Parts: sequence; structure tokens; C-alpha cells
Amino acid sequence: MKFVVKKNKSMKKVVLMFAAGLLLSGCGLYNKYEKTVEEPADIFGTTDDVLTAMGANESVADLSWREFFVDPKLQALIEQALANNTDLNSARINIEKSQLALMTKKLAFLPSLSFSPQGSLSSFDGAKATKSYTLPLDVSWDIDVFGSMRNKKRAAKAALLQAQMTEESTRSNLISTIAQEYFYLQLLDRKMEILIQTDSLWKASLDTEKALYENGQAYSTAVNQQESSWLDVKTQIVGIRRSIRSTENEICSLLCITPQHIDRSYWGAAGQYHSATEGMRMFDENYSKVGVSAQMLERRPDIRLANYYMEEAFYNTQAARAAFFPSITLSGEAGWTNYSGAVNPGKLLLQLVGQLSQPIFARGQIKANYKTAQLTEENLKKKYVQTVVDAGNDVNEAIADCLSAREKHDYYHRQVEVLHEAYLGTHELMDNGKASYLEVLTAQESLLSAQLNEAANLYNGSQAVISLYIALGGGTK
Repeated sequence: MKFVVKKNKSMKKVVLMFAAGLLLSGCGLYNKYEKTVEEPADIFGTTDDVLTAMGANESVADLSWREFFVDPKLQALIEQALANNTDLNSARINIEKSQLALMTKKLAFLPSLSFSPQGSLSSFDGAKATKSYTLPLDVSWDIDVFGSMRNKKRAAKAALLQAQMTEESTRSNLISTIAQEYFYLQLLDRKMEILIQTDSLWKASLDTEKALYENGQAYSTAVNQQESSWLDVKTQIVGIRRSIRSTENEICSLLCITPQHIDRSYWGAAGQYHSATEGMRMFDENYSKVGVSAQMLERRPDIRLANYYMEEAFYNTQAARAAFFPSITLSGEAGWTNYSGAVNPGKLLLQLVGQLSQPIFARGQIKANYKTAQLTEENLKKKYVQTVVDAGNDVNEAIADCLSAREKHDYYHRQVEVLHEAYLGTHELMDNGKASYLEVLTAQESLLSAQLNEAANLYNGSQAVISLYIALGGGTK
């Protein structure tokens, strides 16, 4: 059997460049990414309120979302959203696409194989036709001496981690949004309850005022003013009903279902408002523990995402740098052929070629790519610092809102009690002719406003607790 081997003068150069590449491995082309950006000090701020709220090293974000949101009906909605939400499913698909991209980069280290049979039929000046054929198996193998493929693989892995962090961020934001909308529905239900009670009381007052007018004991002005106030409550009821429908539709959109009623617990049954053992659960200090800043940096998906952006940029810069060095490719083929004077049946053909390609002049493209990669890396470092600063600001704002709602709660509650007593007392005075209808109107309108403000403050407090939970990296487990 005859072997035909094609020699190439560049083989010696291939060996020499391979050895040189090993010597250059310490020049940084093979280095792994290490975060060199330092986070700002006092991420949460240094105000007395924040320092007081920080307290222990434990954090509310240590709780899973099922432990944090204890209302079974809210948990069911969150479960449904996590299964059906379009944005979250898109994020999951992006993870799968990134996994395929990473697999492609890993397989780039292996040789490529292809089978490309070829045949021809030729005749010259009417002579008998000559048949020739080749049945080769072609092999091509890129030798990653200067780390170009390795850095591209590491960049692809960082891109996969980015996709995973994006999914986590989408997930926690979805949980937060569902909870906020759910508690807003409870607030609307509570407002509706207050307005319906007020509607009944004010209608009774209007009927009383009409009876006094018919007996000549009141002026028509008093009746008109009382009726106007009563009608205002009626319009608020209609507005609340419309807001409930709108909020339910928003939740349905997040769940990817058609518009329908959202089943929910009544105000104060469970969740952020009340707990049998803790009183006002949302105002409990256990739900405003922030722990230490390092915990937040490890949990928050956006901060980890910003870090993975820097990691990908680092490896892209390394890959761009590797483009200045030669690329080495080994190729060959093996198969049967009747070319080169071989007679049928064909003979075995073996061929091995080594190729080295050193960039000399590429119209500045390689240098521009490298500089662009460096600038991108520098820009992402600045964005990482800004992301950390914004995260600390989120925590600071959420703590301030928690403390504000907690402090307002006792004032609003006491205000409702005082105004309720004032309303009853003013009614009694009017019945005895010692107070005017204007005093009664003022008392009842003030009471309604205080009741609505108390409910809104409870909702604002729950929003603040949820915001703190998410700001610290909660909702990712």
C-alpha cells in the first residue's frame, strides 16, 4: 500500500510557535477574571435611622418568598405567575440559548470532521473517458496557543451567568409586583368597606336632615350640603370599584390569563398587616433587618449581573488581545483516491498540513477592536459601582419608608379614634340644637378622610417592607 504525505515547510514554525505560546502563557492571556472594583463604603448610608434599623447581622432577605408572604391565596397567585408569566419564560429561554452558545465554544477546542467525496469524468479529443474519484475525510483543528478560544469560552460562560441573573431579577421583580398588586386590591377592598359604611351612615343623616326640614327645624341649605357629601361618597365607591377591576386585570396580565376575578383574603386576614402572634407584622422590627452590605451584594441579581458583565468584558478584552498573535491550524485528510496515476481500485491518501497566520496589516481593525474592548470593560466597571450605589439607595429609601409608616401608624389610629368620638358627640349636640349641620359635616368628612389615610398608611408600610425585602436581594429563592 502506498502512502502519499504532503510536507509543509511551516511545520517547523508550528512547533516553534507552539513552544513560544507556552512561554507567553504567563503574559496574561490565560489569566482568570478577578473583580478589582471596590464597592463604596457605607452603602446603606450613615443616618441614625439606617444604623438603628441595621441592628443584627440577620436580614429579612434570608426568608424565602413563601416564608415572607404567608397569605395562602397570595402564594397561589405567585406560583401561577412563576409558571405562566411571559417575561419570566422568555428569560428561561434565554438561559437555554446561552447554554447552547457555551456548548458551541467548548466544542471549538475539538477538531472538525467532514466527509466530502468527489468524482469526475473527463475525455480529451474523443478519447476514452477517464473516471477519477476521491473519498476523503477532512480534519481541521485550531490550536489555541494564545488563549483566544479559551477566553471566548469563558466569556460565553459569563454570558450564561448573566442570563441566569436576569432570570432571577425578573423572578424577584415579578414576585414583588404580584404582591404589591395583591395588597393594593386589599387596600381597595378596605376603602370600599369604609365607604360603604360611610354611605349607610350619611344616608341616615341625610334622611334625618330631610325630616327636620319637613318639620321646619332645618334649612334647605343643610339638606343640600348633606346630600352633596353623600353623593361624593357614592362617586368614590364607583371609582374604587373601577380601580378594583383595573388592578385585577393587571394581575391577570401578569399571570397570562384572561380578565377575571382575583380571589383574595380580606384586609388584615394574613400577610403584611396582621399576625396573631406579632401584632402589626409589617411594623415588626424583624421585618426591617437589613444585615450587612456584603449579604446584599451576594444576593441582589442586578449586582451579580453587573459583575458578570465585567467578567465577560474582561475575557472579550483578552480575546481581542490574542488577535495580535498568530493563529495556528492543523488540517489533513485521509481517504481513497485514484488520482496521481493511481489505478482502480484507488489507493490510500494521507495528508497533513500545518498553517500559521500572523496578522501584519489589517487596516487598524485588530487594534481598534482591542481598544474598544478595553473601553467597554472600563465603562462596565463604572456601571458596576453605580449599580451598587443605587442598590444602597434602594435599601436606604425602603428603610426610611418603613420607619415613616411605622411612626405614622399610631398617629393615624389615634386620629381615627378621636374623630369618631367627635363625630358622635357633634351628632348628639346637633340633635339637642347645640351644634349646626356644618359642624356635623366637618366631623364626618374628617373621620372619613382619617379612616382612608390610616388604611393607605398600612398599605404604604407593606409596600416599604416589600421594597426592602427585594432591595436586599429577597425573592430569589
